[in-house]
Amino acid sequence: MRTGLTKQEKTTDIWFEEKDPLIHIRTHNTDLKKRLAAYAGQYPDQCCQTDADPETGCMEFEVEKGRFSFRLTAPYSEERREAARQYARENSTTNLLK
Repeated sequence: MRTGLTKQEKTTDIWFEEKDPLIHIRTHNTDLKKRLAAYAGQYPDQCCQTDADPETGCMEFEVEKGRFSFRLTAPYSEERREAARQYARENSTTNLLK
């Protein structure tokens, strides 16, 4: 979807207050919008879409606390990255077609 916004202008805001039982999410990210919309459709008592701006492609959702999480991952070591590269080389789809 072309919105006329630059990548820098396309943001994702996630905010909540300690006393409020909901997390508020406002995003331009297509993958996150699709995932939240699917979740809202499947669990309407846990998540709902509150707003959408078709001009900018932005959507807003409210999610019950405890249903949304952030995952922090440790950086890969050089050895792990090299092992992943080697595995990808050995198992790439072009190798499977030979």
